[in-house]
Amino acid sequence: MTDAEWAQVKPLLPVPAWLEGRGGQPEGYCHRQMLDAIRYLVGGGISWRAMPADFPVCDRVYAFFRRWRQAGRIAEFHDRLRGMVREREGRETEPTAGIIDAQSVRAAASVPAASRGYDGGKKVRGRKRHIVTDCLGLLLPRLLQTSSIFAVTVNPWRWAWSSTS
Repeated sequence: MTDAEWAQVKPLLPVPAWLEGRGGQPEGYCHRQMLDAIRYLVGGGISWRAMPADFPVCDRVYAFFRRWRQAGRIAEFHDRLRGMVREREGRETEPTAGIIDAQSVRAAASVPAASRGYDGGKKVRGRKRHIVTDCLGLLLPRLLQTSSIFAVTVNPWRWAWSSTS
């Protein structure tokens, strides 16, 4: 991550409790190292255990990621960055329209039968994922269902806009 990118991202990250005088111990790794490791993992599509030695220990990186995700920081981080990109493109922060798509995906045998279905049109046994993007192609909330759900029966407006608020 470049210094310019870090300058944009740093205000979006949570401030550690010990820096605000709320107690606790200083963290062993800085947030920039953690974010670099997570970006490397996502960009390369590797597993947590395959993290190179240049980054902090994979258990610590995963603990940071899990803590941020459970607190809703990952979704908040994504939404804020999406808003910044939209503003830079001369658009409103929140989109007023979305583009909806669905995809049937084969499920492995290890996926529970309750979350799998059969899409007769595409002849796929598995799950169906729905995504909504804005006009710039930026991802909005997504939904995962069994493949037996037909696209015409899904009302994405019911879940898409309520999950961002």
